[in-house]
Amino acid sequence: MRILVTGGVRSGKSAHAESLLADRATVTYVAPGPVPTADDQEWQARVAAHRDRRPAHWVTLESTDLTVLPAGPVLVDCLGTWLTYHLDNLDAWSGSDWTDAFEDALSAAVDAVRIADDIVLVTNEVGQGVVPEHASGRLFRDLLGTLNQRIAAVCDEVHLVVAGRVLVL
Repeated sequence: MRILVTGGVRSGKSAHAESLLADRATVTYVAPGPVPTADDQEWQARVAAHRDRRPAHWVTLESTDLTVLPAGPVLVDCLGTWLTYHLDNLDAWSGSDWTDAFEDALSAAVDAVRIADDIVLVTNEVGQGVVPEHASGRLFRDLLGTLNQRIAAVCDEVHLVVAGRVLVL
């Protein structure tokens, strides 16, 4: 089972993704984003809310390397934070030459998902809103859209979550 769960911010996509694996004896929860800094209390609160909601027997792996996914059921939450990490790491927000390095990371992640068993990936749906004012926002929207399409192509199902309701695409 390879499922991509997408939806807007606060749509319920993470809770839905977690429910898909709730009956499993073991689950590795991969958090592939930046580690919250001490001065960002809002981000710390978001991370804490996700941690508190997960079953105690789930293992959390904080890693931006999606090519080393463990065996067994895996939940990756979220591809948007994974993308943010890579854009930060490549200093690509200003339009620097990032294409080859990002494409390599993207291809490796897609290959890892393609061969994974029992993986649920969470991502943000960003293509239905207003065109971002800043170039960095447009870059993020465009790259996440591309990432979502490439991951969806190797998944068995895509679930769209809107206002807590799930539509299997």
